[in-house]
Amino acid sequence: MASHRRPKQPSRTRVTVLTTAAAAAVALSAQAANAAPSEKPSKDEVKAKVDALYEQAEQATEKYNGAKEKQEKLQKEISTVQDNVARGQEELNELREGLGSMASAQYRSGGIDPSVQLFLSSDPDDYLDKASTLDQLSAQQVDALTKIQDKQRELAQQRAEATDKLKDLATTREELGKKKEEVQSKLGEAQKLLNSLTAAEKAALAEEEARATRSSAERVDLGDAKPASGRAMAAFQAAQSKIGSPYVYGASGPSSFDCSGLTSWAFAQAGVGIPRISQDQANAGTRIYSQSDLMVGDLVIFYGDLHHVGFYAGNGQVLHAPRSGTVVRYESIGNMPYQFGVRI
Repeated sequence: MASHRRPKQPSRTRVTVLTTAAAAAVALSAQAANAAPSEKPSKDEVKAKVDALYEQAEQATEKYNGAKEKQEKLQKEISTVQDNVARGQEELNELREGLGSMASAQYRSGGIDPSVQLFLSSDPDDYLDKASTLDQLSAQQVDALTKIQDKQRELAQQRAEATDKLKDLATTREELGKKKEEVQSKLGEAQKLLNSLTAAEKAALAEEEARATRSSAERVDLGDAKPASGRAMAAFQAAQSKIGSPYVYGASGPSSFDCSGLTSWAFAQAGVGIPRISQDQANAGTRIYSQSDLMVGDLVIFYGDLHHVGFYAGNGQVLHAPRSGTVVRYESIGNMPYQFGVRI
């Protein structure tokens, strides 16, 4: 006989679990759908984030510049010390040869003391420490030994100095590499954000940037402010000749610049040497705290950590290399947090 048993029904618990899971999945899908439009930032939000990254990159750039400047200075100092050591070693060899010739002459005449023979194969420092020996040496030999001892001490100090500087150089090179990576990382993040924009949004941003550059180069009103000095004016005019040159981190001319690279290059054209980085330029002259006291050619320092610098151009305008993606141009002094001016 055929079985008349009823099919087994799914349990209420299993149905409830399945229903709950399905509902949760639907809810998550709805949330994702609703959230999707807001996940992509707007053009203005991207621009704000990119500007922040560019500012962070510029902060790292000034630290990179400082490490690079220190590296170059250390390399020159090490080269000088090593040259001094080489020359000192030659002088020491000549002194030893001279003393050896005196001792040989005494030996041939039968007048050399055994202690002098001992000296010829030992350290002069140890020999000079024995005062009784000096009575058995001629005044000429004593003078030669003293010179040898002084030269040896001088060479030891120079070699220790060179060793310390080489260690410092290795540390500086490591710091330089880290700052370079930091700058490149920030610029890479900014570029990634820019790449997320649509073609139309990219074009709109490019037009905004082009408009800012055109207006600063062609229609800026500098007024009739007086120059701070003849050399400040000469530096300012040198910077003016570079309007339109691209900002490149770590660059100091003549075809591209970062902010402190422009100001240090411009003053160099006026025959004036100033430090390379903005934080040091902030201490290179007399500080001017009131914007109303600024004169054309004064340096203008921005941000609390003093990481940006430009020239005061007159009528509330500065001439500077703003950031990556821009060129040397005029901008309102109010676009950045003013700290003080510096009159060189």
